[in-house]
Amino acid sequence: MSGFAILVLFLSGFFEFPSVSYSIPSAKEGSQLHAQSTVDPFSDLFGAFRKWDVQMGCSQFREKHKGSVKNGSSSSFQEVDGELGCSELKMSHVSVLVKGWTWIPDNLDNLYSCRCGLSCLWTKSSVLVDKPDALLFETITPPVQRRNGEPLRVYMDLEAGRKRSGREDLFISYHAKDDVQSTYAGALFHNNRNYHLSSYKNNDTLVYWSSSRCLRQRNKLAITLLKLLPHHSFGKCLNNVGGLDMALTFYPDCVKDPNSAPSWWDHLHCAMSHYKFVLAIENTVTESYVTEKLFYALDSGAVPIYFGAPNVLDFVPPHSIIDGTKFASMEELASYVKALANDPIAYADYHAWRRCGLMGNYVKARAASLDTLPCRLCEAVSRKEIRFPPFSSSILNSIWILQNPSFFASRAPQIIYQWKDPL
Repeated sequence: MSGFAILVLFLSGFFEFPSVSYSIPSAKEGSQLHAQSTVDPFSDLFGAFRKWDVQMGCSQFREKHKGSVKNGSSSSFQEVDGELGCSELKMSHVSVLVKGWTWIPDNLDNLYSCRCGLSCLWTKSSVLVDKPDALLFETITPPVQRRNGEPLRVYMDLEAGRKRSGREDLFISYHAKDDVQSTYAGALFHNNRNYHLSSYKNNDTLVYWSSSRCLRQRNKLAITLLKLLPHHSFGKCLNNVGGLDMALTFYPDCVKDPNSAPSWWDHLHCAMSHYKFVLAIENTVTESYVTEKLFYALDSGAVPIYFGAPNVLDFVPPHSIIDGTKFASMEELASYVKALANDPIAYADYHAWRRCGLMGNYVKARAASLDTLPCRLCEAVSRKEIRFPPFSSSILNSIWILQNPSFFASRAPQIIYQWKDPL
């Protein structure tokens, strides 16, 4: 993942990539093309919107997609914005100290006012929290040894494998089945991106792709599709634009600060915005693993062509992406993309969710993202309340374990083998 510390675990049978051919039935995506449209290789996005407003409009879009708007809960998400039993909270204030180097943005540090009157201090500074209630580990695992009276341990792994450290009290991942969920849909993943977006869309080159981690199966899939479509590839993998860091040569208006050396992320969204489509292929195909690759494309005002999580439609607004796995072949997918590129009304339809405010389960994906993690983690800590047993006597420790069987049951190995009295 771009910008993150990456550890990919190649486990047999778990890390599967999309096949370059499909036996599943063909998607009925073609029915979304405007029935009476003629070939119109448009470049002006605003012009496409005006045509869509005249012939479609938000009322018709909402009616058309009302079946895809799920008002109930989705199994892809934890219930994070519903009623909270305030009686479950055992602490009125929780402090979380983030340990070691981490990609978690510094501007997440803050004192938060959460539900039920709970206050939450989230910080990377041990000066600001001298007695933390929880220690958060992300790029490093919690240490093996543990002393009595230590804060609760939280371990966070947003990589596909969701690998627990075995030494944490609470585990954070992208999946709803873990203790605390944190999706990639939040705005904090996109900090410091240049949002100078273009309303002009390339007609001759339809697809943007950039990848500098050249995984064999992902490259194979990309080659199979991109050979059928005019495209620009800006990364190390399958580069066809004359070298790295060529985006600013193509689009000089994307420069964020002319007085400083650019970083790739400074102009990422701006460069993407010049294309009608962005190819987004996950490193790993597994349930709910929907990463920034997809959300960057959505944020740039392009239409993502996505290969990845089988439940991806739970994470995005209605009719906002092209799920590449729903087509019978790459040829069929490429034909659909080309037809869409020449149909301004059908293309504008993929942007209607934003213009009409139709979010569907995207609301839940945002609510369970990193943006809201501090309060949700503090709530989880407050429900537990218990620190590692603050007793020095072995007899008192045994009594504490008998009084807290659920705590012991889930941590028996670490308590038996890692127990240490204070020095």
